[in-house]
Amino acid sequence: MIRSLDGIWPKVHPTAFVSEDAYVVGDVEIGGGSSVWPRAVVRADSGKITIGKQTCILEESVVHGDDDVIIGDRVVVGKHVLCHARDVGDRVLIGMGATVNDGVVIGEDSHVTAGSVLIEFMEVASGSVVEGVPGRVRREVDEEHRELARSVAEDYVERGAAART
Repeated sequence: MIRSLDGIWPKVHPTAFVSEDAYVVGDVEIGGGSSVWPRAVVRADSGKITIGKQTCILEESVVHGDDDVIIGDRVVVGKHVLCHARDVGDRVLIGMGATVNDGVVIGEDSHVTAGSVLIEFMEVASGSVVEGVPGRVRREVDEEHRELARSVAEDYVERGAAART
């Protein structure tokens, strides 16, 4: 469901896919080739939420923030993720069930492992692997992580395109 809030409607690029079972409300902008899957919530009631190109927000995830939120290009927000980040760089993979608290900044090409919890206002340098509760940078992203993020993003761009038809 795509709804306005205070007269502001989400802007969804014509090549993006938003499931009829998702909830997208307010000052949201979704870029080309991106997708928002069933039971995901993108709720912009405290600031603008910008989702880049070829980014996917998977099932039952929530994207919200107390201020503006920017999610870059080719980002994968896995299933059951709570994302209150302020800024998620390009080509980031956030694993299933992760919690990303208010004000977090995640640098490009990073990987947040499944179930991790990033505490408020944490800053993650580009190319980092974050894991644990609380989340800590454990190592640098290697080619295996880059390929995983690349292949999952490409897969969901294709699935979103097929779902639009």
